[in-house]
Amino acid sequence: MITNMQQKGFLLAVKAGEIMMKNGGEIYRVEEIITRICGACNIKHVEVFATPTGIFASIGSEGDNSEVKTFIKAIKYRCTDLDKISHINALSRNFVRGKISLDDALIEADKIENLKPFKLPMQLFGAALASSLFCLLFGGTLKDAVVGIFVGIISYLCSIFLGKYKISYFIVDFFCCGVATFLALLSTYLHLADNADFIIIGTLMLFVPGAAITNALRDFLTGDMLSGVARLTEAFAIAIALALGAGLVLKLWLYIGGIF
Repeated sequence: MITNMQQKGFLLAVKAGEIMMKNGGEIYRVEEIITRICGACNIKHVEVFATPTGIFASIGSEGDNSEVKTFIKAIKYRCTDLDKISHINALSRNFVRGKISLDDALIEADKIENLKPFKLPMQLFGAALASSLFCLLFGGTLKDAVVGIFVGIISYLCSIFLGKYKISYFIVDFFCCGVATFLALLSTYLHLADNADFIIIGTLMLFVPGAAITNALRDFLTGDMLSGVARLTEAFAIAIALALGAGLVLKLWLYIGGIF
């Protein structure tokens, strides 16, 4: 029979896996964290199957009064938040090593789930720094890098605004890329910058799905073919959205007589 303590441990395990999945963790790490937490709660039979869109976990007991509990959790929204992944990893390690009680771990997991991201000024500073430095890296001038700071900030603000409404990442990336392309072309037209292409490329690097591609390869290497294909398809869709956003605005700009 599954005890109340084991049921609470099972809930903690699924909660930890959910936080890991929603914030960009690999599939094998999601399954591993659930299995380890359940093992720390003396749950002998644990089966976990995770995909980028859902977690399926089941536990069972031995003996004449054997019992099975199953938990299914749909993952409808995902992002990349390495801070939450780091915190939930630390929590799971402390729980498995007996450094924190089950009740305290449940409370801490809720705190991690509701953990706020970095403050907006820090996020904008990172976006500005990345877009300007990538602009220089790809061959842009100092004027291009300065304009890239403002283009990166505005594009990132657009992504934050649209992200609040849980809009599809495809639409968000398409729109933000279009805004970045228009601003880069406009700045070049007004002679505020020298090369619109380097500004566009530098800003697009903010939205390139590097984590999704890396996780897809990790899933392939660990044998999770289904998850690897799903993540690779997601990365491919984001790349298409970026290309369409930039290409459409550039085509319209040239159509109305703009200079590139």
